[in-house]
Amino acid sequence: MLYAERGDNEQLIEELAAYNPLIPKGRELVATMMIEIDNPARRDRELMRLGHIDTTVTLTVGSEVVHAMPEQDQERTDADGRASTVHFLRFPFNDHQVASFQETGPEVILGIGHMYYVHMARLPEPVRVTLAGDFA
Repeated sequence: MLYAERGDNEQLIEELAAYNPLIPKGRELVATMMIEIDNPARRDRELMRLGHIDTTVTLTVGSEVVHAMPEQDQERTDADGRASTVHFLRFPFNDHQVASFQETGPEVILGIGHMYYVHMARLPEPVRVTLAGDFA
């Protein structure tokens, strides 16, 4: 960010304050979820339907389900029920879930179970392997 925006020391302090809380702490993975819809009218309409979508995200590792914990720095759904376009999520794992994630071959599914948006995607094996290394 500093390079792209030609930032100074003041911006450096601001960027560190914004992004340091996103560094994983112990047995967790951290993700940023962005809802990207190019058409402004459609985006506004959809965001009004997607309030609290950040509370419906999961990672399923084999038979284990890890529920995302939205970052608590600010509410990502406003009083009118409109979702933010950016969400920061923590996936807290217990030791058994970490061991399962690190095993070769477990299917890992990222899921969103919001009443107006349901989607599941299997993490490709190279992605799982890379993320598993973050637990080491």
